[in-house]
Amino acid sequence: MKKVEAIIRKSKFQDVRKALHEAEIDFLSWWDVKGQGDAKQGLIFRGIAYDVNAIDRIHISFVVRDVNVDKSVDAILKAAYTGESGDGRIFVTPVEQSIRIRTGDHGEESLYNKG
Repeated sequence: MKKVEAIIRKSKFQDVRKALHEAEIDFLSWWDVKGQGDAKQGLIFRGIAYDVNAIDRIHISFVVRDVNVDKSVDAILKAAYTGESGDGRIFVTPVEQSIRIRTGDHGEESLYNKG
């Protein structure tokens, strides 16, 4: 099992969500987050300086079986891509154990409903 986390542009969230659904990944969590990249800039509007380095992003997180990692990552890559700086990052980390609280299922069986 692997945990897939992605930090993407807020404007691409619905595209990524749809792409993950088409890749049969429907169980995910997301948060509104702010981040800062290596672009350093400021904005002055009507004499007030604004820090525009803090960029609104969405942090997506889900756990999948090993066989679903590549199609999940590919779905995010294609849907989140703009070709410009700031498209985001994807992180894949191993998950040692998963337990479904309601049924007590362990491992991959705990991730989704049994077919």
